Amino acid sequence: MVIGISAGAGKSTFARQIGEVLGIEVIHLDSLFWKPGWVESELEEFSAVQREIVKKQQWIMEGNYSNTFNIRAERCDTVIYLELPLCICLYRVLKRWITNIGRTRPDMAEGCQEKMDWPFIKFIITTYGSRKKKMEERLMKFQAAGKKIIVLKSKEEIELFVKGLKGKVNRVC
Repeated sequence: MVIGISAGAGKSTFARQIGEVLGIEVIHLDSLFWKPGWVESELEEFSAVQREIVKKQQWIMEGNYSNTFNIRAERCDTVIYLELPLCICLYRVLKRWITNIGRTRPDMAEGCQEKMDWPFIKFIITTYGSRKKKMEERLMKFQAAGKKIIVLKSKEEIELFVKGLKGKVNRVC
């Protein structure tokens, strides 16, 4: 289960990288939640899809969607939390928008062309601190429930983790 402090933390890219290394399917929650034209899924529909996915023996699911954390948390063995600084998250969100203007990202539902608006930027800025505190509480609950918790707080830590994972996989193969 890959979660992060904010949009732009690198959840999708990180999940894709570890999925490639481990040979495990990666599920991007954005692609399950959003329907063409940026229409939100109903909570029950979104939850039902996740309940089916977590029945599989192996999966990597990335995205926050805190209203369905419990579905993933009950069945995962590891929670990886990316907590990059606010300025990096904002930079990456803007870079992602510029890079994908007029296109749909691979980790997004079809028909959801990249977009950017002030309410989204404002949301990232104004909720960063409160989400950080809430995530700390959630991680403690996940750990108390026996989940392995990995916290990565910089691009360098993320790169070292992926590199270490590659090394472990190569030694086994």
